[in-house]
Amino acid sequence: MPISIQCTFSFALPHTTDVLLQFEAAAIPEQRIVATDTELTQAEHCARVPAQDEIGERIWIRARGDFEVSYSAEIELDRQLTDLSALDRLAPHDMPGEAVEYLFDSRYCPADRFQTFVEDEFRGTDGGARIAAICDWMKSKLTYAPGASGPQTTALDSFIERRGICRDYAHILIALARASTIPARYVACYAPGVDPPDFHAVAEVFLNDPETDGGGTWQLVDATGMADPAQTVKIGVGRDAADVSFLTSFGITEFGDKHVAVTAG
Repeated sequence: MPISIQCTFSFALPHTTDVLLQFEAAAIPEQRIVATDTELTQAEHCARVPAQDEIGERIWIRARGDFEVSYSAEIELDRQLTDLSALDRLAPHDMPGEAVEYLFDSRYCPADRFQTFVEDEFRGTDGGARIAAICDWMKSKLTYAPGASGPQTTALDSFIERRGICRDYAHILIALARASTIPARYVACYAPGVDPPDFHAVAEVFLNDPETDGGGTWQLVDATGMADPAQTVKIGVGRDAADVSFLTSFGITEFGDKHVAVTAG
């Protein structure tokens, strides 16, 4: 079933400024780009560079004044979907280099602060069963509350407040997974069913691959429950939200309008 994406946003740059954009669906084996169209306001400089882990691309622009982005795409998905609770955790010494960096603390995910909590709260679980238990705990303890957090809110802040948006849910899940010695990364994505419609954020955890002896697999997990992994389109991945913002400005920026629509079928 194809996923259709429509996205527009605008911003204004009072001075000539460098801006890094990441909003297009990544062209990777698990998702095929059937059709795509990107329109950008003409800029002084525009260049594409690979994004983190070679998943997707970032676009450098250098511009001044009003800037508009219009993006549409149709994506077909074919990814591994597995019962999370049945997947084992890989021993740290068996983890490949690509997964190791996602065990460490990052700007928004201070995992070391949660080590005692996860051992007390989720004792007796491991691997995918631990992740499932964490999601159940989050569902019962957290409230999805638009406007409850801001750009500086960390997983620890959201954990204490017991409320947040998709970004915060992903950060908490990532921090608790890393505290459990399970690599976890942040995924910026598009998905139908997100309310209100917007760019979405989920987590991805690295567990034992049941189809490859001794191998590992990245599995999407949305603790908000809004996005179905079978219909989730990846934009990019990173340690946390700081790595995968759809707009990172290296100067004063006045954000304008934004519209995101994602449909299945």
